[in-house]
This record gives sequence, C-alpha cells and structure tokens, in this order.
Amino acid sequence: MKIGIDVGGTKIEALALEDQGREVLRRRVAMPRDYPSTLGVIAELVADLERELGLGSPASVGIGHPGVTSPATGMIKNANSTCLEGQPFARDIARTLGRAVALANDANCFAVSEATDGAAAGLAIVFGVILGTGVGGGLVVEGRPLVGANAIAGEWGHNPLPRMTDHERPGPRCDCGRLGCIEAFLSGGGLARDHERATGRTASAIEIVAASEAGDADSLATVERYAERLARALAMVINLVDPHAIVLGGGVSHCRALYQRVPELWVPHVFSDRIDTKLLPPRHGDSSGVRGAAHLW
Repeated sequence: MKIGIDVGGTKIEALALEDQGREVLRRRVAMPRDYPSTLGVIAELVADLERELGLGSPASVGIGHPGVTSPATGMIKNANSTCLEGQPFARDIARTLGRAVALANDANCFAVSEATDGAAAGLAIVFGVILGTGVGGGLVVEGRPLVGANAIAGEWGHNPLPRMTDHERPGPRCDCGRLGCIEAFLSGGGLARDHERATGRTASAIEIVAASEAGDADSLATVERYAERLARALAMVINLVDPHAIVLGGGVSHCRALYQRVPELWVPHVFSDRIDTKLLPPRHGDSSGVRGAAHLW
C-alpha cells in the first residue's frame, strides 16, 4: 500500500493506492496557515489512512508540494505556499512520520502519475505541464522524475516566451519580477489579461474557454493567440529534451482546441523533418498530483 500526499495552496489531500494503482481511500483537509500545523495535519492524515486500512506496518509515503528542496541548503525554495518557504520540510516531515519520505515538486508528481499509468503510460520521456494559476513543468525519464543539480528541471515557466513579436515585447510582468516569462503569458491569469487587453472585457480563463467553445469570436481569437504562444513555448521544450509526449494539466488544459491547434502551430518552430511528440490531456485530471506522489516510491 502506498500513500500519496498533495500539499496545495488551499488544501492537503491524501490518497492510498494499491501497487496496481487502484485507489483505496482518499481524504482532504484545509491547508493550515503555519508550518508546525502543516506537519501535524500531514501526520494525522497518514495515521488516519493507516488506521482505517488496518495496516500492520507503515505504508510508504510520497509527498508532492509547491516548490523544491534546495540541494545546497535542504530548505524549500520557489514555493507559493509561504509557510513552507525556507523550511527544512524533508527533514522535519521524515522525523514527524518516523520514516523515510519521498518528496517532489507538484508538477513532477503530475508528470510521474501520467507517465506511470496515465495518458503517457509506457512512454520513455514525458513532459508534464501545469497551466493554471502558474505555469509549471516536470520531466520524467523512464518512469523517474528528473531533478537536476539545482532541483529545478522542468521549470520552463520562468524562461522568456520564445520568439516574441514586437507587439509582445517586453512582455507582461511575471510574479517572479521579470518581464515576458512564459508564465506571465500562459497562466490562467495571463490568458484573462490578454483577453481584457484585446477586448476591454473582463472574464476568467474558464469563462473565455467556454465562450470560445460556444463560438464567441473575441474569445476564439484569444484562445488562438494563446495556442500560438503555447506552441512556441512547447517547441522550445521539444527541441531541448525531445519528449515522446507532453501532457497538459491545470485549469487551462480543459480547452479542447489546444490539442488540435498547438501541434499544428508548433511545426515551424521544431527542428525536425517530422514531429512524433504527442500532446495529450491528462487521464487522471486533478488527481494526478496525489497519485504521482504515491508513485514516487
């Protein structure tokens, strides 16, 4: 039995999986505001699952979280959950649970899930993309997440949007403080801001996607601009790591038009005579993060 924990901005989710990937038990609680309470809530969730399942020995525990563990300091960095930022989370949660714990960035967990028994199951190189409040990414090679020397492999969202046009330069300001990041263009908020600049109307990313699917001309134009920018950004990933599949997750991934238009639009930007990389919707949807955490072992 494997337990996965997904630490998000507003909730902590726990899931028990059998080795074959069947979900057995799931629990979800609100995300605490302080660090000690976060450690305590995770411990309570693990204990509750093990007690309800009647396990005779401790289960393996994998945790997906925003940010990464710095190889240099052992502290969490790049986390949008501020109570984790700068904390020795890997050390403290292992002590709290009394066992070794596997930890990974939440985008890596998403990619692991989809590469293990999801949309890209059986493929050797899989790039998992989160298109939501932010833009994240995780790279899985032969079933294992690639971490790297700085523990930031897959963080494509804070590169500049490739081949920006004069109309796009210098680009909107990103939450990281830089101008023109992929995240600033392709997050849900980036989609909404682009729509407002073009039309003068305010709408959420979900509303824009729904309106485009209903035939609204302005929303269709916004989604087309988004798809073209996403194609440029993903072409850079293909040229660099040549994945067999790219799986989209996050709220914007529900836009069905992307799966047809982006592979058409990335063709002139990929350095190959043909492109066999697949662009896929997730099989496990919002559950991929917690499932991938369980699969870290």
